[in-house]
Amino acid sequence: MKTPQASVIVAFYNNIPNLNLVLAGFERQNFTDFEIVLADDGSNQSTVEQLNQIISNCPLRVQHVWHEDRGWRKTQILNKALKTSKGKTLIFIDGDCVPHRAFVNEHVLNTESGVFLAGRRVHLSSLITDKLTEQRVKDGYLESPVRLLLDSLHKKPRTKNAERSIYLKSSILRKVTNLKQRDLLGCNMSMRKQDLLYLNGFDERYIHPCTGEDTDIFVRLKFAGFRVKTMINTAIQYHLWHKKGERSEMEINNKILSETKKLKQYHTPYGVINID
Repeated sequence: MKTPQASVIVAFYNNIPNLNLVLAGFERQNFTDFEIVLADDGSNQSTVEQLNQIISNCPLRVQHVWHEDRGWRKTQILNKALKTSKGKTLIFIDGDCVPHRAFVNEHVLNTESGVFLAGRRVHLSSLITDKLTEQRVKDGYLESPVRLLLDSLHKKPRTKNAERSIYLKSSILRKVTNLKQRDLLGCNMSMRKQDLLYLNGFDERYIHPCTGEDTDIFVRLKFAGFRVKTMINTAIQYHLWHKKGERSEMEINNKILSETKKLKQYHTPYGVINID
C-alpha cells in the first residue's frame, strides 16, 4: 500500500460517539492522502471491540495503537503512535474535535521544514453538539459560520470563538488574522515527522493533564531554532461540548517544564528514545 503523505494522530479514550463524529469529518476531507492513527490511552475491552468493528467498516486508513490503562499517559501513547505513523507530515487532533473539510489539506499545504503549525478550535455549545449526527457532519452542518455565529449570540450555553469558523481563502486576510504568533495546542498542531523526532517526541514524564504534550513541545522547539506558524481561520476544527475535566497536579507539571526551560533542552531524554 502506498505510503500516505500525512498521518493524523487522534488522541482517544473510551468515547465512541465522539470518535464517530470525528471520523465522519475526516471522511469528507478534500485531501485524501492521509492515514489515521488512533492513539488510545487505555480504553476498556468493550470499547476496543467496538473500535475494531468501526475500523473494519471505515473507508479511511485507520491504525489503532493502545496501551494498558494506568492513568493519564497521553504523552506516552502519542510517542507510540508517532513511531507507528508512516506519513512525513504529522497532524495531531483530539478525539472530541471534528475537522473542517479543508483541515488536512491546510496542514499539509503549509508544512515546512523547521516550522510547527498551530491551529485553534471553535468551542461548540451543548445545543449544537447535541444536534450532531454522523450524517450531518458529512453534509457540512458545522461548516456554516452563520449558524455558529448566531449560536454564539445566545445566553449560555453558546458557541465560543465562532469567528474562527470562517474559512479564509484570501492570503492577505490570512496574514492579517495570524499576525500574532500563538503557542501550540495539542488538539490542533502539525509538523514534519523528522522535526518532532529531532526533539525526541513528547516528554513522557508528564503523567497529568494540563501542561504537557503541547506547552513542553512549544518551549523545546524554540530552543531547537524552529518556529511556529499560526493557522487560525485556515486549519479549522470544532470542539464538541463536554463537562470540563479536572486539572490536578499542575505543580508537578510546571516543575518539569521549569527544569526544561532552565536547561534550554530541546531534546528530551524521556521521549521516543527513552534513557530508561
